[in-house]
Amino acid sequence: MKSIDRILGLRIKQLYRSLLAAVLFYTCLPIPASWKLEFEGVARWATGMGLLIGGLLGLADLGLERIGMPVLTRSALIVVAWIALTGGLHLDGAMDTADGLAVQDKQRRLQVMTDSVTGAFGAIAACCLLLLKTSALTDIHHYRWLALMAAAGWGRWGQVVAIACYPYLKPTGKGAMHKQGIRMPLDIILGLLLLLGVGGLQVIYQPQSWPVVVVICLGGWAIALSVGAWFHRQLGGHTGDTYGAIVEWTEALLLCLFVLI
Repeated sequence: MKSIDRILGLRIKQLYRSLLAAVLFYTCLPIPASWKLEFEGVARWATGMGLLIGGLLGLADLGLERIGMPVLTRSALIVVAWIALTGGLHLDGAMDTADGLAVQDKQRRLQVMTDSVTGAFGAIAACCLLLLKTSALTDIHHYRWLALMAAAGWGRWGQVVAIACYPYLKPTGKGAMHKQGIRMPLDIILGLLLLLGVGGLQVIYQPQSWPVVVVICLGGWAIALSVGAWFHRQLGGHTGDTYGAIVEWTEALLLCLFVLI
């Protein structure tokens, strides 16, 4: 019994350290430097981190609404907070991916994507993403917190699917670490159940919102899979940059879908 308890204790400690590592990796929330962290397998927490980020943004949006902030300014501030909370991690990947895809020579695309200098297409992609998010949020007047949580959650679930299902194109890098630590298909299923569970809680709280929840779940699933598949088709696989691009474009497109419903 003591050995079993010890094994369980070690397992719980590993999960705790991995969770804290995921918070540090995916957000800019402060984690004491003295705490022991385990970064192997942090990608399995990605969907949950997306819901955490979306939830914090939803609370910030509610606070700004309570003090009378106009919707356009409020939406712009939320998008800025979105970047600040994530440290621009995924936006940087989307910009590098856009620069790479702009190159006609497919053999040079990965080389361009590793260049730290942002090109014209990367800047254009960033402007498009920020414009889409801000304008979509401005047009969303109800269930804004749900839209933020759904966008951030489904975006990172799409990232997990890409990590698990598609080849990684570089021998080293952060993406390689994610590829080695992912559990297929467990992490995909767990993330999906978590997202559906959040939608289910919304339906329990407001039963009349079930059409919105159904469309968002189906739309989030379809967009996340489609974006990852499109980048795979263009490059023949994925890198850490395309993982970030999946998150950003899924978030933006899902917010646009939310506007329609």
